[in-house]
Amino acid sequence: MAAADQSRPSTRDQLARAILGLGESGTALTSGEVAAAAGVDETVARRLWRALGFPDAGDEAAFSAADAQALGLITAAVGDDLIDLDTAVQLTRALGQTMGKLADWQVATLSTRVEELGRLQRGPEQLVEGALDLVERVGPTFEELLVYAWRRHLAVAVGRLEALETPGSELHLAEVTVGFADLVGFTALSNQLNQDEIGDLVEVFETRCTDVVASRRGRVIKSIGDSVLFVAEDPVTGVHIAEDIVQVIGRDKRLPDVRVGLASGTVTQRLGDVFGPPVNLAARLTAVARRNRVIVAPDTAAVLPGDLFSSRTLPARPLRGFGVVEPVAVRRVR
Repeated sequence: MAAADQSRPSTRDQLARAILGLGESGTALTSGEVAAAAGVDETVARRLWRALGFPDAGDEAAFSAADAQALGLITAAVGDDLIDLDTAVQLTRALGQTMGKLADWQVATLSTRVEELGRLQRGPEQLVEGALDLVERVGPTFEELLVYAWRRHLAVAVGRLEALETPGSELHLAEVTVGFADLVGFTALSNQLNQDEIGDLVEVFETRCTDVVASRRGRVIKSIGDSVLFVAEDPVTGVHIAEDIVQVIGRDKRLPDVRVGLASGTVTQRLGDVFGPPVNLAARLTAVARRNRVIVAPDTAAVLPGDLFSSRTLPARPLRGFGVVEPVAVRRVR
């Protein structure tokens, strides 16, 4: 009985083969064989595989011809001197991290539908069939959409490189206004909710914030559970985004209150993230903001037009890493 169970493909194996377009023969290449097929050193092949976010397979035959073809594409670009190996590794890491998050998101979203199919059709075999049907019917559509969305976002990202027109400028540096939106009392609230309720709450919060930021031509850099980090091109846009988030989240009865901190200055842009003093200061300001309020750094408040915003300087307080700071509460003039 045990031998029969071991010989039968698991649900995971069936789904993986369908997604990867593999036949029943399965994977048959070691990392050394994949490297040889791509014409690259095995050490380089392993480095690129890890950059994609996958564990080293050692000497196991865990790869297919498709893996060799993908490796060949990367190494061909390096061989043609289009990019160097370090750049290829960085691009591969960015791709791996992004696709990993996207895959997790898709599986979590589609799993609800798969469970519904399982309840309707009653039985593990029917459940597998339903999941495979989703992969076959939805997969190609989203694969095309993936390429389309990447091209659209790439066009927008290239459009931000105004620094290219300035001789001697650093392309990794940008002058922006950074914002942190943070749910109030999330930790205490999450202790009272089940896992599904926590997931729903976070999803609604992220969706609302993303919609607001996009509508004002800002960018969501990342979300961290109960917090969303975004950037805007200038302080005025940043405060508009912050005020809109307060209004949208405050009106949603499913969500707790929110607070937003803003700071402006130069940030370093790497791998889709931003780093620098404005990011840290915005986070510190969020921690001292009152619920449903927007708190900004003094230099950010100083450049806001008085006909659009009212401001009130708050008592000075120590902020870790920045000494004593006088935060400024800002509101849009109604």
